[in-house]
Amino acid sequence: MSRLLVLLAAALLALAGPARAERIKDLASVEGVRDNPLIGYGLVVGLDGSGDQTSQAPFTVQSLKAMLDELGVSIPPGVNPQLKNVAAVAVHAQLPPFAKPGQAIDVTVSSIGNARSLRGGSLLMTPLRGVDGQVYAIAQGNLVVGGFGASGRDGSRISVNIPSAGRIPNGAIVERTVSEGFGGAGSGELRLNLHRADFTTASRMVEALNAAFGPGTARAIDAVTVSVRAPEEMSERIGFMARVESLELDPGAAAAKVIINARTGTVVMGGNVRVGPAAVSHGSLVVTVSESATISQPNPLGNGATVVVPQSQVEARQDGGRMFLFPGGVSLEEIVRAVNAVGAAPGDLVAILEALKQAGALRAELEVI
Repeated sequence: MSRLLVLLAAALLALAGPARAERIKDLASVEGVRDNPLIGYGLVVGLDGSGDQTSQAPFTVQSLKAMLDELGVSIPPGVNPQLKNVAAVAVHAQLPPFAKPGQAIDVTVSSIGNARSLRGGSLLMTPLRGVDGQVYAIAQGNLVVGGFGASGRDGSRISVNIPSAGRIPNGAIVERTVSEGFGGAGSGELRLNLHRADFTTASRMVEALNAAFGPGTARAIDAVTVSVRAPEEMSERIGFMARVESLELDPGAAAAKVIINARTGTVVMGGNVRVGPAAVSHGSLVVTVSESATISQPNPLGNGATVVVPQSQVEARQDGGRMFLFPGGVSLEEIVRAVNAVGAAPGDLVAILEALKQAGALRAELEVI
């Protein structure tokens, strides 16, 4: 109950204040300036007996033998080392825009075999490739693992977080640059892509840019993209974009939307949510199934045996229903007040909102995650 109050009260406080201007930097991104995903396959060594079991992860032994062969160490054919301190892992990272050779980026390392934990391990030199197959970074270093696990000889096990994955801060060195789309030679315009499609925000952004740099500087292509005329010389273009990013405007109001987390019962509603005329009756049906055991004794002279006879009892109870009456045009604040007045739980509010949506009385998009 308190969780529902905190979430919805925070939404009301955020919506109660006056609209505040936001920077273009926070509303849009420059087309072509983005991160690039990298991925690689490597080996983590130095584990305390928590590595891959070679009988169930033969690719780990195969990878180790190939690596040792490149280092001049030959293992006779048919000999498979019984490893416990080595794990095969997938390594991935995000190559930021304008990253230059020699810069360091963070990497994430995840076990792909049956290693129980990567705690205390070190990643050996691993090339990270882009979608084009080219190597853009080299990863290596000691892992930082936030989870841990422990197991007993009887098979019992306990773990906190995920010990089979970890990170290496600044664990990869960039080896190759990525050609960015930040306007090449002869390119006379840049495109700004809104993080959320909205015709109102796109129109206001065009107005703000034309007011600051002159008519015809910007034009809207669609609800997401705004084209901006920019200087062709790179140093001037960078200064121009610095001024563009700092411009402020009032974005369009978000669409009316209700988001429900069905697993936790968390409900978040936007300030533009409205409810048409409707009456909702919500009750709670409680079904209780209890089990008991009765001892059945045979006759004194009989040849039967004493047995335990299970008995089941099923009870259904309907709690008193709650009636909610919503006149036309009810706002978010009035919905929350009505539900809280009767002591309803988040699950009750979820059921009420779903019923209103089915009846066509909820003037908002309902999304269940």
